[in-house]
Amino acid sequence: MSKGKKYIDSAKLVDKTKLYDTNEALKLVTETAKAKFDETVEVHVRLGVDSRHADQQVRGAIVLPHGTGKTVRVLVFAKGDNVKAAQEAGAEFVGGEELVTKIQKENWFDYDVVVASPDMMGLVGRLGKVLGPKGLMPNPKAGTVSPNIGQAVREIKAGKIEYRLDRTNIIHCPIGKVSFGPEKLQENFDTLIGAIVKAKPSAAKGQYLKSCVVASTMGPGIKINTGKLM
Repeated sequence: MSKGKKYIDSAKLVDKTKLYDTNEALKLVTETAKAKFDETVEVHVRLGVDSRHADQQVRGAIVLPHGTGKTVRVLVFAKGDNVKAAQEAGAEFVGGEELVTKIQKENWFDYDVVVASPDMMGLVGRLGKVLGPKGLMPNPKAGTVSPNIGQAVREIKAGKIEYRLDRTNIIHCPIGKVSFGPEKLQENFDTLIGAIVKAKPSAAKGQYLKSCVVASTMGPGIKINTGKLM
């Protein structure tokens, strides 16, 4: 795959052999983002755990102090008073059986996060095979199965993100937009890394934070010195 001229120019600013301090890395991220749109800044953290073992899973959710800069569309499975609570909190789609049918029949995915009240999980369970692979299945650990629907939706709208290991033991998370500038990105970064460090499984042995890279959507990866993060 040939890289564009902008990417090549940006890559020249990054020393591939260097492990940067976080503040340096985030400053570089904003300088190497050359796209015409406001690029998302992502963090990729490789952990010294084995995600195949249940006692070495790392997963949770946090509200970033400055949000993600992205408008998140929320679908809520609820009934009774929770319907109104979800609507008042700003959920785009709220319903029950009819939404299950729509997803099953129309392959409908015009939303970013799915939330459900505990009493709806029997119904939502039918969508496991469809929502699961897309990472959209509601889950108590991520705060997307909640008896307090209004609060759950408000937190997601405020910039709550979920972090979880993929099969290669890496966590991929957005921490905002390039336009946030280094300081806000740093605060979001610190909040995310703090949560990941706190979630360290007791079964994890050896070095926990193996590597950490930040990059904008179209920019080069910048390696961070993980020794200073713990």
